[in-house]
Amino acid sequence: MSAAAPAAPAGASPAPWWIAPAAWAGSLLIRLLRRTVRLRYHDDATVRGWEAGDQRFLLAFWHRHLLLMRYAYRGRRMSVLVSRSKDGELIARVMSHLGIGTSRGSSSRGGSAGLRDMLRAARSGSDIAITPDGPRGPLREVQPGVVLLAAAAGLPLVPVAVAVSRARELGSWDRMPVPLPGSRVEIVYGEPLRLPRDAAVEEWAPRIRSALLAVEARAEALAGRETAR
Repeated sequence: MSAAAPAAPAGASPAPWWIAPAAWAGSLLIRLLRRTVRLRYHDDATVRGWEAGDQRFLLAFWHRHLLLMRYAYRGRRMSVLVSRSKDGELIARVMSHLGIGTSRGSSSRGGSAGLRDMLRAARSGSDIAITPDGPRGPLREVQPGVVLLAAAAGLPLVPVAVAVSRARELGSWDRMPVPLPGSRVEIVYGEPLRLPRDAAVEEWAPRIRSALLAVEARAEALAGRETAR
């Protein structure tokens, strides 16, 4: 699977010179990190069947699980919603090196354009993915964008979580865990949620949050860790 280099969002300033080499280095580090850990998949039969067939879907995961989430997807084509910030530009380029496409926008900046781009990707046959609490949090709080996207796209939403047996947490707002060499990575998929076209944010945001917390708790238990909330 491959992805074209991400185009800069309309009206965006040119990316700093260091973005391109940093993205290449970041993707290389993720590949090297992958080689040092053991991945274990749980309850993935439905997703694996959809990846091999014609059913497209929406993956939803907390922002703190982004680092190794590339390896939770084995399909042919994926587009992830990424913010228009400089951090988002770096993430988009790293993902491109890893074979994942991106749509640019967020719940706080350029959200409407990003969601429209995601809908176009879905309608062209791509699977799509979103971090419901990204790009700036609050941690584990679902923003309206995921409800609007799932309802408009008409795709089943699959909650997925990653937990690591041994990791160091970054000092970022999402406390992203970085696996230590030799650690075990547990990837858990939840039951798909099918949102109606007229899904209300007030009803579905808490349901999506509960589903994400449930798969995260199971992944943490499998990894021998306890989720701090």
